[in-house]
Amino acid sequence: MPSYPRSKIGFLINPIAGMGGCVGLKGTDGLASQAFARGARPQAIERAKACLRLIYREAEGLLFFAASGEMGESALLECGLHCQTVYPSPPISGSSDTKVACRAFLENGVDLILFCGGDGTARDVASAVGQVPILGIPAGVKMHSGVFAISPQAAAELTLGFARYELLARETEIVDVDEELYRAGELQTKLYATAKTPYKSVLVQERKRTYVSGDEEVFKDQIALFASEFMRDGSAYILGAGTTTSRIAELLGLEKTLLGVDVIKKGKLLLKDASERDLLALLDNEKNVKVIVSPIGAQGFILGRGSQQISAAVLRRVGEGNLIIISTPHKLAELSQLLVDTGDEQMDRILAGKRMVVTGYRIAQKKETAAASVLPEFA
Repeated sequence: MPSYPRSKIGFLINPIAGMGGCVGLKGTDGLASQAFARGARPQAIERAKACLRLIYREAEGLLFFAASGEMGESALLECGLHCQTVYPSPPISGSSDTKVACRAFLENGVDLILFCGGDGTARDVASAVGQVPILGIPAGVKMHSGVFAISPQAAAELTLGFARYELLARETEIVDVDEELYRAGELQTKLYATAKTPYKSVLVQERKRTYVSGDEEVFKDQIALFASEFMRDGSAYILGAGTTTSRIAELLGLEKTLLGVDVIKKGKLLLKDASERDLLALLDNEKNVKVIVSPIGAQGFILGRGSQQISAAVLRRVGEGNLIIISTPHKLAELSQLLVDTGDEQMDRILAGKRMVVTGYRIAQKKETAAASVLPEFA
């Protein structure tokens, strides 16, 4: 039986985290009812259970403390893990419930707080726990903070390694964006706190970085020029979020949603700020559809962060051969690999492997793409 010197784990879920992603809301704070109205369904609980099922395999000796119901207890019990409920969560939980639950965890002397949510949840947890290490199971729309594992499966690996004293905790940053500005197309990131998190290279994401230099802009122009040429083939092109994809629309004289997903065909804007439902409807009517995405700086995610509208269901219908990756050479050089975390392990495996990345005008480089949910450490 494994020995767990750090055996006490506080566990909580933000049940509504990430709901705004697939419906194009670019966040869920204050918009849960609107997300439901657009057809969004909770995903955080399933993401949490994907982590807990792996922990269950080696969980004997671990003691979990949780908030009741959907804030943690239900998922633990469903995955066969016993817990002590230390906070009675209300039917609809909020930021204050997260903070109070975390304080209850501290009163019980936990060694680690494992939470499932996005940057907003990370802020709430960090504000309440002081020096106790925290680890995030990624489930939000935007996850720029450095406390998140790259996938639920990686979070399980990190939790068990930390509990066995095989991993140390490092200090990292908790950041978040102004969601109102974010929805309006302006990315304004603010540092809120620092926190300790279990660390193992590859399994923990880096804080998002933005690259600004003259060379970067030149390469974006070159990529856009090349794209404007191959996009004349008559296909409909789904463009993911980011400044590199936006440069393509700009060259074509179109206004792209900087932090959303748009569709262009024959130089015209078919869909602006599209949701997953919009993209699936498009696929009912368009025979040839391709997807263009660019990796997040420092993190390497091309799918599963920020553009959840391009879901596994969309990718399955588009076909993995119609996925086009673009990146400036500097950004690509700082990434050991590209990552996909669609929430569908089968799709992640399909997308994994060597892939060509457009880095300039008719220039491409090969880069390894890894399925964040099935990396060798825990496959």
